[in-house]
Amino acid sequence: MADNKKMVEQITDMDQDFTQWYTDVCTKADLIAYSHIKGFMVIKPYGYAIWENIQALLDKRFKATGVENVYMPLLIPESLLAKEGELVNGFAPEVAWVTAGGTEPLTERLAIRPTSETVFSDFYKDDVHSYRDLPRLYNQWCSVVRWEKETRPFLRSREFLWQEGHTIHATKEEAEERTQQMLNIYADFLAEDMAIPTIKGQKTEKEKFAGAEATYTVEAMMHDGRALQSGTSHFFGQKFSEAYDITFTDKDNQLKYVWQTSWGVTTRMIGAMIMVHGDNRGLCLPPHIAPTQVMIIPIQQKKDGVLDKAYELRDRLSSFKVKVDDSDKTPGYKYAEQEMRGIPLRLEVGPRDIENKVCVLVRRDTLEKIEVSMDEIETKVAELLDTMQKDMLEKARAHMAAETTEAKTAAEFKAHFEKGNGFVEAMWCGDRACEDKIKEELGVTSRCMPFEQKEISGTCVCCGKPAHKMVIWAKAY
Repeated sequence: MADNKKMVEQITDMDQDFTQWYTDVCTKADLIAYSHIKGFMVIKPYGYAIWENIQALLDKRFKATGVENVYMPLLIPESLLAKEGELVNGFAPEVAWVTAGGTEPLTERLAIRPTSETVFSDFYKDDVHSYRDLPRLYNQWCSVVRWEKETRPFLRSREFLWQEGHTIHATKEEAEERTQQMLNIYADFLAEDMAIPTIKGQKTEKEKFAGAEATYTVEAMMHDGRALQSGTSHFFGQKFSEAYDITFTDKDNQLKYVWQTSWGVTTRMIGAMIMVHGDNRGLCLPPHIAPTQVMIIPIQQKKDGVLDKAYELRDRLSSFKVKVDDSDKTPGYKYAEQEMRGIPLRLEVGPRDIENKVCVLVRRDTLEKIEVSMDEIETKVAELLDTMQKDMLEKARAHMAAETTEAKTAAEFKAHFEKGNGFVEAMWCGDRACEDKIKEELGVTSRCMPFEQKEISGTCVCCGKPAHKMVIWAKAY
């Protein structure tokens, strides 16, 4: 128990300093390390294994809708980036530039991609000629660089991993349908695989992606009540196709511009998972995402037959992601380490268990101990992992519901955010000046105009003028 306590004490209490708790978990659970390049992090094997699971599950969902993976160049000529004015202006403060090749200065600066609309558009203009070439449903898994002023592991770093889908279509209707389809894929994946509930909606003009006609988002609530944008899908209309001359000959033999979409999620999903499910013992991973679902811990492993039984159980559970901790650490330390790393199930087996033909399963989310007959171990592990996945989602849903409130007046709205965090549903007149004022005075932003609208009152929560849009407001990461 001393080992257990020592490891837990390495984590700051989340209710005392949530930001430091988050950083502690990222490092103590062995997810990341800080590099000597400011704002850049090393994703360690355990953190990267989580990303690989996210990638594999999402990639399967994408491909089921006809999406194909490609890879585009890392560097973008400045003249190419500048063709669509909104995009270059939106990203200008964050762009990193290459100005020399070896010892020779370049004749034109090259941007290290902050996003890839420009290179996809430049490619599409030469690749597409007829309506028979459409749609193009492409995605790439890559890294991008954005020179952020303040960084935090997974949530905001100068280089991060993501996927970015870029599709082109013959009609506006097809493009709009794809935009919504990909947003729904994100929402379903977050709920079903990451056990994270979200609110789906549209970003305001102020918060939408630079160059987009409309941006749709899935917003999640963290343990501390703050919001985290967890995925976005953008409808570009014909802005990029006109800027980059992406045309095709339609069935009526007329030359037309394509309709375009873009959609993406990043490693900040890992940050969301930490902040939604973690606790003062460390990570708590949903079974679908966990690199190791079951950790077998042999008790008194030097006694005859204990390790053999642990390995036998591992082989019987080979349909799951299972490991045996046969290190010479104490059982208490192993328990704490398993809990710190968020491994969903711990299986304890010792001499007495072997004699009684039982073992003990411990759930990471509730720390409940369950004695199980060894004859039923495969069935019981499957049941518990399935139950944990569902219970973690329901717990997160209950938390979001409990921390979501309504505000009918400016006084109610201000009082809520002066007291704490959470989501506030309140009406908005549509004037950006009100958004700016709320952010300046309270540090609160509009997260989205949810698709499921309701009328809280008839007036704007900021200025008191008539309002017809309900907005989710929150402090955010």
